[in-house]
Amino acid sequence: MKKDIPPTIAGAGGNSARRRAEPEQERAPKKAGETREKIEFSAEQRARFRSITGSENPAFALNLASQVDAALWRGNSRSDKQQEQQAEAMLVAMRGMEPRDVFEGMLIAQAIATHNAVMECHRRAMIPEQPFEGWRENLNQANRLSRTFAALSEALDRHRGKGQQRITVEHVNVQAGGQAIVGAVTSGVRSNQSSQEQTRAMPEITHEPIIPMRSPDPEWRTVSVPASARKAPV
Repeated sequence: MKKDIPPTIAGAGGNSARRRAEPEQERAPKKAGETREKIEFSAEQRARFRSITGSENPAFALNLASQVDAALWRGNSRSDKQQEQQAEAMLVAMRGMEPRDVFEGMLIAQAIATHNAVMECHRRAMIPEQPFEGWRENLNQANRLSRTFAALSEALDRHRGKGQQRITVEHVNVQAGGQAIVGAVTSGVRSNQSSQEQTRAMPEITHEPIIPMRSPDPEWRTVSVPASARKAPV
């Protein structure tokens, strides 16, 4: 096992991993004590690899975990126990984001590495007695890295289908004389046209003529007088 592999991910093989020594290739001359180690992982161990990196392949899982582990900040005062705790926390974060395939595993690895870089920039910005330029530059870098982290999160959501909502209609019942719309319907897009259609659909309000009341005297009749006619003297 390589030394740069995090102890926790290397421990995914566990003490129960069966190692068997195989001789070198038949064509190569055999030397005393020269063997090649081959590690066999159980189904449980492969399932743990998949839960962390999205792949059951040990080579991919160990390589990806080692890359994320190398992106962790470790000060000179960090003890072996503290470094092991950091590696375990890293694996908890990778497992908590539940990668479902290799692509999601790589996106999650980049997101965790970006998060570590963001926090490191914030830590450096808070170092006392540093010039204003250093404080500003660290915060600017943290701001850029935060946007990168958000973009990675959005890419992960799009890959998982969370960016779009789809509604599937299996059965549509239309009454006699009714109409059904097949396609995407967006509310508020054609509000002006809808209001105009509703206005045209409303019945027109017209002036109802008033029926003239008849005089009780039948000799009185209504006489039409032109508007331009002059008033006759009484």
